[in-house]
Amino acid sequence: MDYVELLPSLSHCIETVAREKFWNLVNKCMENAQENKEMGSNIELLKAFLESMDFKKLRRESEEYLTQGRAVKFTVYWKAGKPSYNMIVS
Repeated sequence: MDYVELLPSLSHCIETVAREKFWNLVNKCMENAQENKEMGSNIELLKAFLESMDFKKLRRESEEYLTQGRAVKFTVYWKAGKPSYNMIVS
């Protein structure tokens, strides 16, 4: 299963982290003459995630834990052809 892990913080919300990861992958892909299949599928996954998620809701959910000093990790993956996620708090 293809997935991408995103680690938001108080200074970088989940949307910012997802956008940064997306553009880093796009830039790496453009630097390499040949496309990496995994990189390409991660770009597609992040693009769909950025286009379809309710980031106000995700920020609200994650910031509750981040303000308590807890670490939050989002695992983004495909589910029934749509981007989905799990939020893990530690």
